[in-house]
Amino acid sequence: MSLEVKKVSEIVGEIKNLLEHEFSNVSIEGEITNLSLSSSGHWYFTLSDKDSAISAALFKMDALRNPLMKTIKDGSKVVVVGDINVYPKRGTFQIIVKRIVPVGTGDLKEQFEKLKRKLASEGLFDMDQKKPIPQMPKRVAIITAQRGAALQDFINIYRRRSIWMDLLVIPTLVQGDDAPRAIRASLHNVIKYSMEAEPAKKIDLIVLARGGGSLEDLWAFNDEGLAYDIFNCPIPIISAVGHEVDFSISDFVADLRCETPSAAAEVITHHQTMIKDKMTNLRSRLKNVMDYKMSRLENRLKHAHPHAILNILLSRLASFQKRLSRCAIHQRLHELTNIHEFYLSLDENLERMKQILKERFKDYHHRLDKSRDVLKVLNPKNVLERGYGYLETEAGKVVASTSDFDKAPKGVSFNLHFHDGSRKVKSNEG
Repeated sequence: MSLEVKKVSEIVGEIKNLLEHEFSNVSIEGEITNLSLSSSGHWYFTLSDKDSAISAALFKMDALRNPLMKTIKDGSKVVVVGDINVYPKRGTFQIIVKRIVPVGTGDLKEQFEKLKRKLASEGLFDMDQKKPIPQMPKRVAIITAQRGAALQDFINIYRRRSIWMDLLVIPTLVQGDDAPRAIRASLHNVIKYSMEAEPAKKIDLIVLARGGGSLEDLWAFNDEGLAYDIFNCPIPIISAVGHEVDFSISDFVADLRCETPSAAAEVITHHQTMIKDKMTNLRSRLKNVMDYKMSRLENRLKHAHPHAILNILLSRLASFQKRLSRCAIHQRLHELTNIHEFYLSLDENLERMKQILKERFKDYHHRLDKSRDVLKVLNPKNVLERGYGYLETEAGKVVASTSDFDKAPKGVSFNLHFHDGSRKVKSNEG
């Protein structure tokens, strides 16, 4: 017995004929999600219930004949009338809607609002119950899909802006029937890990993250049990689920709601970025002040006398400059682990360093002036300029007294020195 083998196009063609013939002018009830209006005026959406979904299209001319389309939105429960259409190229089908009638809010939307009202009445959304978000967390756990865009967006911003934060990624199922249980289990594991960890490894903040999607896609974050877990969690939680227009129950219960995972990463690293910029600015200011002061001092010392004192002072200044580069402020930039204390004390230390430099420069200037005065007093040339002179023998010995002069034989030559030169003289007595 041989089986009949058909081509793909043949079997799809038969299915197309069967479906389009059997399901013409059919009425379907469901909930609208992913509603969008194209630039050509056609409407596209998904019609779904708890178990299934079908794509739908409402073309412009039919939409104009349905004025109630203005009231239709995501979550609306409707009855559509139309024809099933098969697209052979992809082997998919959709319903081409001719008429659409709203019949009330969709089941999922209704469940969402009902749970929202219940939890709000129990105080789970109250602002005074919110835990403060740490401005500079050291360890953050993110619960999200391992290969999702949400995690990649978060990590990209974290790597660019963070300077000391450790990130713990908890891969978790975030969509489907098993997702609520998986998210709750991951949250419990993070809490347990943090409670048992040593202080340096405790978790400071938890982020629940997921990219955008339909109401059905995000439904795991509308789980009632998860809402209570978030509320009772001892660690602050940020909910970053979906896009800006998406809201979930976790957004209302969490200590902070961020529109997207990227926005959550920016919030968490905001103060770290400010500190990083402040540190860079302070380093630059300190270096500029030191360079300016040293440049001025070196320029003044170049024109000072005598050279021996200048060389000594330059040597001392070089040593002082090395000491400045290793001073406490520079070391603290790398050694301080408590960035709060460092941030508050750095400006004060900078002013203190300026004062130290100012006092040192004042002291060096005073010592230079004193050395210059001493050298001026001791310089023999200054004495000669006042009209004095002195005698030297031909051998270069200074004639310091009349007895030295009288001891010299008659006719011996001497050198008589003045401030502007010398003359030879002879002794007539002896």
